[in-house]
Amino acid sequence: MLSPYMSPVERLWFYSLRILCGLILLFLILPVLVIIPLSFNSGSFLVYPLQGFSLQWYQDFFASAEWMRALRNSIIVAPAATVLAMVFGTLAAIGLTRGNFPGKALVMALVISPMVVPVVIIGVASYLFFAPLGLGNSFFSLIVVHAVLGVPFVIITVSATLQGFNHNLVRAAASLGASPLTAFRRVTLPLIAPGVISGALFAFATSFDEVVVTLFLAGPEQATLPRQMFSGIRENLSPTIAAAATLLIGFSVVLLLTLEWLRGRGEKLRTAQV
Repeated sequence: MLSPYMSPVERLWFYSLRILCGLILLFLILPVLVIIPLSFNSGSFLVYPLQGFSLQWYQDFFASAEWMRALRNSIIVAPAATVLAMVFGTLAAIGLTRGNFPGKALVMALVISPMVVPVVIIGVASYLFFAPLGLGNSFFSLIVVHAVLGVPFVIITVSATLQGFNHNLVRAAASLGASPLTAFRRVTLPLIAPGVISGALFAFATSFDEVVVTLFLAGPEQATLPRQMFSGIRENLSPTIAAAATLLIGFSVVLLLTLEWLRGRGEKLRTAQV
């Protein structure tokens, strides 16, 4: 809000900063928004100007056996990887937050390293590990590696939630005779649930969008939606890809809205603890 006491220079800075932020936002969003109108184009090419409005490419998407198989595989792999990432990430976050042992910082760096290590390196290493075991083209290897990529997100969000956790509540539950498992299930888990779910959503989005690891570990029968899009771009550039991309954009928006809701709920829970 502008103050009536601002100098001309301050007013210029005020408006310039907002214009710059708007331009940066437009730069980030415009490439994503460009693809949406193309998915409704009646023409057979991904070009502007649009030739007309049509839902043909969405019909082709849902009528194609290859696209439906890829969508089904993504629906299988992403939730399974999310569950694994959520369980192991939550346990790791609790252990790293409560524990005090030598090398704790090193362990923390190792468990979140999949976030910073180039994905292509993880893909090559995973292939070299699973291929000799006969698991190179399998859902098992795909789910495990996708879970590894998602664990750091769960660790970070749960650790952040635990920083504001009131451990006196757990001590009070123990003094009333609750076992450690009961105290965790009835006291700790409900309060850190927003962090757990937020991390799970990040893990789900990471798995659902992952293509590099999938190129190394998935055969034709395990191809996920991003890999099918990647193959389509290389082999047969069709507006059906734009329809698939638009569906993924809508899915991402729903995830972002859910995360925002969870963030607000987490703040209310932390305020209630205080």
